[in-house]
Order: sequence, then structure tokens, then C-alpha cells
Amino acid sequence: MIALVGSLLILTGIVELLRRRQLGEKYAVLWLVVGILLLIFTVFPGLLTALADLLGVVVPTNLMFFVGILFLVGVVLHLSWEVSRLENETRKLAEDLAILQLEVAEQKREKSE
Repeated sequence: MIALVGSLLILTGIVELLRRRQLGEKYAVLWLVVGILLLIFTVFPGLLTALADLLGVVVPTNLMFFVGILFLVGVVLHLSWEVSRLENETRKLAEDLAILQLEVAEQKREKSE
């Protein structure tokens, strides 16, 4: 029962973040899938056991932790890539701004002469 309430709260939180546009569309589908999978495995715990047996994992909880850790590593890797890309973009914008400010200053000097 607690797992079901927790899964519903997580799914509700994801939907609320989407509704408020605090979670980008880029990540919306991913998090909705995660929320729905949590709900499915909560409502039908036999699915996790069957999947664990199919993959040769003795304890189904270990499979859940393994998949969760892989998912989180993927998220961290993606976010690191995004941060690097944004740092490069910010540096380029700062350089462009400095050049434009220099050009404006030169035009003001020429105009005052």
C-alpha cells in the first residue's frame, strides 16, 4: 500500500511539474515513463519477479536497484554533457558581447571626434 501511494505521489509530482512548465518537454516523456513503470511494478509485483527470473537475477529488488543505478548514471552523464554544452555557449556569447561592446565604444569615440 505504501509503495502504491509513493508511486502515485511521484507520478502526480511529475505531472504537476509538467503542468507548471518546470520540467522541460525534453525530459517529460522520460520521467513519465519512469513514473508509469514504477506504478506498474507496484500494482503488479509479479512482473518484477518474472523479469528478474528471466534475467537470472536471484533477488528482484537487486534488479530494480541495478536498473535504477544505470538510469541515474545515464541521467548524470546527459546532464554533464548539457552543462558542458551550455558552458561553451555561454563563453561564446560572452566573447560576442565583448566584441559588440568594443565596437559600440569605438563608434562613440568616432562620433565624438
